[in-house]
Amino acid sequence: MNSGALEARVGQMFAHDGPLSKVDPHFRPREGQTSMAQAVASTISHGGALVVEAGTGVGKTFAYLVPALLSGEKVVISTATKTLQDQLFGRDLPALIKALNLPTQMALLKGRANYVCLYRLAQSRQEGLFPDRYVVNLLAKVERWSLTTRTGDLSELEALDERSPLMPMITSTRDNCLGSECPQYKSCHVALARREALAADVVVINHHLFFADLSMKETGMAELLPNAQVLIFDEAHQLNEIGINFLGEQLSSYQLMELATDLLALGVSSGKGLGEWQTLSSKLELASKTLKATFSALDRGQKLGWGESAPEGLEVEEWNQALAQIEEVLTLAQEAIEPLSESAPEWMRLLERFESAIVLTHVFAQATKEGCVRWVELGGSVRLVQAPLEIAHILEPRIKGQASLSSNELIAGVELNRPQSESEEPVGEVTSDSPLTHESQDGSSLSNAFPIKSWIFTSATLGHDASLSWFTQPCGLESAQVLQVKSPFDYPKQAVLFVPKGMVLPSHADHGKEVSELAQKITRVLRGRTLVLTTTLRALKDISERLKTLLKDDPQIEVLAQGEGSKTELMQRFRSASQGVDEKAYVLVASASFWEGFDVPGDALQAVIIDKLPFPPPNDPMVQAKSKRLESLGKSPFNHYFLAEAAVSLKQGAGRLIRRESDKGVLVVCDTRLSGTGYGKRLMAALPPMAKASSEEALLAGLSRLTKASTKA
Repeated sequence: MNSGALEARVGQMFAHDGPLSKVDPHFRPREGQTSMAQAVASTISHGGALVVEAGTGVGKTFAYLVPALLSGEKVVISTATKTLQDQLFGRDLPALIKALNLPTQMALLKGRANYVCLYRLAQSRQEGLFPDRYVVNLLAKVERWSLTTRTGDLSELEALDERSPLMPMITSTRDNCLGSECPQYKSCHVALARREALAADVVVINHHLFFADLSMKETGMAELLPNAQVLIFDEAHQLNEIGINFLGEQLSSYQLMELATDLLALGVSSGKGLGEWQTLSSKLELASKTLKATFSALDRGQKLGWGESAPEGLEVEEWNQALAQIEEVLTLAQEAIEPLSESAPEWMRLLERFESAIVLTHVFAQATKEGCVRWVELGGSVRLVQAPLEIAHILEPRIKGQASLSSNELIAGVELNRPQSESEEPVGEVTSDSPLTHESQDGSSLSNAFPIKSWIFTSATLGHDASLSWFTQPCGLESAQVLQVKSPFDYPKQAVLFVPKGMVLPSHADHGKEVSELAQKITRVLRGRTLVLTTTLRALKDISERLKTLLKDDPQIEVLAQGEGSKTELMQRFRSASQGVDEKAYVLVASASFWEGFDVPGDALQAVIIDKLPFPPPNDPMVQAKSKRLESLGKSPFNHYFLAEAAVSLKQGAGRLIRRESDKGVLVVCDTRLSGTGYGKRLMAALPPMAKASSEEALLAGLSRLTKASTKA
């Protein structure tokens, strides 16, 4: 379809009496939505890259889906979360395809560990190594379900939590997948999902899978992406962070323990008398524990910076000895496995894993790569990480059509990289080909061909300036077309902003106390309906505990805190108060991921309280590395980095408040720097144009009227 024809047809779809009005009974033409859809249609027709910041309420999903479906091109849509994946595949796409009367075939592609592995399911039953009776009963449920499921997608099992100890027993990873040599390959759900994705017109993936394709030798998506003409990234604001995590190298004590466990299991089952498997496994387990013990004097939950020689707080000699011990044990195991590697695919996979781990020990024994930053994460596992500062060098050549870029220009040894969550691994058969080349089914190299014509990036929050530089610069999109579509909401009438004038600065010891006292006043007036967003986990704990004490005299109000359940569970409980299914009123205190993706439209949420301006933590290794780079370029880290990050985060947090054209509420920012400093004015400009409350008394009086109106409605 030519450019003019596609844009004209797209315009018809968004007319008052067009097909979209049949999909959504509340549909009405919005100038911003139509403008975005026309821009997407033009980019699909002419090629190139388009970056769209679409404010809340624009309807960006339909704005990119309609032109993509009408174009007739092969389309891949990438999201940041599995939740949005399921929404697109299960709700939005089917409704649009039906309304537009199109013969479109669609497919959903998730990470490998989202699908049951029939081979490992059977192996787990035979081995019988279960931690408790509950896991045994859960396995029986999975076995019964596996006989009837078509997709093998474990999300179909509501009783199975993704954190269950059963999950690694019934799913595969890129390390232990046997590929086409697996006895269950013909029935493999991962292979089926891949085949369906290759045949579909529209494929829904996630950002993790996109980057995994760029950083791994597996062919699953290497065939998928080069066959697509249009690639759309929704929730694109997370693209750089996810890409950084995937395109770096990682080695952890958990990986070493996993290698020790798998070495012993395979040695006992098919290598008896052929090696000292128990001894090697014990030595590797000891090396893993030694790595953790090296950091035992330091607090968990922090990131340690890393100089040229060793992580912060460690002596160089001590650190070198720890790495040498790990390499020595890995090498001994590698030498024991090598003679058996040709006897069975399981041994070959295990050998590759040990070889990869040895290379990683070499990486972390050497100086940090140029353009990268290195740190250690301390948690349940000790994780060594080396990551690039941004993803521009990966995306820009592909978007500009420089097809000569090959896989070895990504990061050497990319098949060694391991994502933090195995649930986001790409699907596809692991091959023994060179890690630096993707190959198609006919054997031709795909590493030099990335012919996606149209690249579309969209989110509600992509920057604070006209060029959206916060997003475009690190992603290599500075030459892309940029479009900003404002929200259709009437913020001056729907929302009020309040900055407490007399509150102490966030650095003061009483700041958390004053935030809690104001939050409890607002919560009492609104009878719940309040979300408190904190910038740190320490503040989360402090404020939630103070609120529980302040509100203990009101049994109808309950304080929920992040960590007391999953994000979905907390949202459901929070919403239940306004749906008549719960007599409780709720105030939720949360941090981190709740600054975005917390969607509670209607009267259930009428106040969002932010404890302080969300500047990046100055002691974070990535933040420090980016600051040093800006200083080397003669730029101010505060003006060019810290302010931009704070502005985007502030917009994301404020975006939780107004989700519909009928919503009303207040945004309270408990940081006087927002109204009392020059840079605060720049941050204020990033927020929607809300009305201002002059005092706490005026704020509470307005909330009282708002509550009465909500109750009456």
